[in-house]
Amino acid sequence: MTDVVPEQAVDLDVLGDEPAPAVSSAELDAVDEQLIARLAGRARQDGLALTGEGGLLTQLTKRVLESALEGEITDHLGYDRHDVAGRDGGNSRWL
Repeated sequence: MTDVVPEQAVDLDVLGDEPAPAVSSAELDAVDEQLIARLAGRARQDGLALTGEGGLLTQLTKRVLESALEGEITDHLGYDRHDVAGRDGGNSRWL
């Protein structure tokens, strides 16, 4: 078993807006494993089911799909959310 890095508060909604730091695939794998272990451990500790309606897997799947769809619409429209380039252009985001 590997040592776990001290826990830091992370806002997942903000993470998507920041560029990811450059890391090797080995470092990323270790970080991913730690993150997965922390999420599963915290879910169990807090009594959150890992599967099923409202469970951790459901919540993670929702976030991944929303992030993918956000990226898709950004790519399709050619500008980021809240970018002035999309105002009154006829093909813009509503939110």
